[in-house]
Amino acid sequence: MKKVLLLAVLFMSAMIINAQTRTVVKTADLPKALTENVAKDYAGFTIKEATKVVTNNVVTFEVVVVKGTTTDTLVYDKDGKFVKKVTAKTGTPEKKDNPPATKQNPPATKQNPPKK
Repeated sequence: MKKVLLLAVLFMSAMIINAQTRTVVKTADLPKALTENVAKDYAGFTIKEATKVVTNNVVTFEVVVVKGTTTDTLVYDKDGKFVKKVTAKTGTPEKKDNPPATKQNPPATKQNPPKK
């Protein structure tokens, strides 16, 4: 029983150590350097939403920018310096060779090739 309790305490402390908080931030409240970098590096894009993320006392900002049907999620540090680009989505969906399996459309196999 003591081992189970010890493992539970260790697990809980690991969860607390790796805690992450996410807070929605207004565009006007973002660091000036961040908004200037978006305007310079992503001309024509507008900031749709921003989230302040704190993980292990490290602050980053996830910023969703849009231009037409293109949406990108960008990560910046607390000083407004670009860190990385997370996703890229466009309004044109990719063509899928195999539609999802259903009763009317079973999954493709050697005996049951995909329908065109």
